[in-house]
Amino acid sequence: MFFGKKKLEMPSREDALPGRDSPIIQPGRHFVNDQSLGPPYPAGTGKALFGLGCFWGAERIFWQLPGVHVTAVGYAGGLTPNPTYEEVCSGRTGHTEVVLVVFRPSLVSFEALLRRFWESHDPTQGMRQGNDIGTQYRSAVFTYTDEQLAIAEASRETYQEALGASGHGTVTTEIREAPAFYFAEDYHQQYLAKNPQGYCGIGGTGVSCPIGLGATADG
Repeated sequence: MFFGKKKLEMPSREDALPGRDSPIIQPGRHFVNDQSLGPPYPAGTGKALFGLGCFWGAERIFWQLPGVHVTAVGYAGGLTPNPTYEEVCSGRTGHTEVVLVVFRPSLVSFEALLRRFWESHDPTQGMRQGNDIGTQYRSAVFTYTDEQLAIAEASRETYQEALGASGHGTVTTEIREAPAFYFAEDYHQQYLAKNPQGYCGIGGTGVSCPIGLGATADG
């Protein structure tokens, strides 16, 4: 009865789907640059998870950046281990759609990734992005180091000031240490490269984010 419904509240542990102990999706290779989607990643790279709405358009934003080694889409931040897309869409996993970004800090800073993140969506919308409604579309940054966490939290405050000055509301972005990341199904990976005319729900507020030139942070 829950499948197909747009859920606006995080499920309780009792209501969450049980999932499964073992991964049902094995990561392949990136459709655009042929890098392995899964680890191990090259020495010296960092990683972070970004949730900014439908992951189809969100992933393209990051794979186009110089200094990004590889991107992959998946699910994180919820309760159900090794979920399927249909389970995430049910609202009973608590996961949001995220992009895993593996990057070379010597070529692109974590702050630069954050700037692209903030400017590419509306982080004030809670459990939605535009017409995409539900917990799976909530805004999130999941970090892999204490330095990343501090930079992300500071950037949220900086962008909140810029948004407020432009008449926007309160940032609802969830920022915390990275939870488990589960790869999405192969047909979701690099979706807009495989389907150039496919749906892309990504759209920002038009407010520039005054960060991106500071120190790097790896993961």
